[in-house]
Amino acid sequence: CRLAEKAFERGHTVYVQAAAEGQAQQLDDMLWTFKQNSFVPHARYPCAPDETAPVRIGSGAAPDWEAEVLINLALDVPDFYQRFQRVAELVDQEPTVLQASRRRFKFYREQGLQPQTHKL
Repeated sequence: CRLAEKAFERGHTVYVQAAAEGQAQQLDDMLWTFKQNSFVPHARYPCAPDETAPVRIGSGAAPDWEAEVLINLALDVPDFYQRFQRVAELVDQEPTVLQASRRRFKFYREQGLQPQTHKL
């Protein structure tokens, strides 16, 4: 939630790739309530063609909506990651998630990218 909020506050459009539909719903719910004095306009993807929310949350197939920032919550690198100016990967210390995070980091380096780490 904080990362989506930060990107929104900086004027970026954001697509959040959830690992599964349940996680997408949970994030949708959390964005309404995670901070008392904050609002992050968002919508579930797919959404209506006239939707204007700068933050959208989906899972599964590639979105047909162009956003600047991808926040990936899935264990694998989405096939469509190249469409975004920035990709944010969240790392958790839970062993399965940590191992998947290391695979994604290696993948990005093999693609010639220079991943940067930031502590939140």
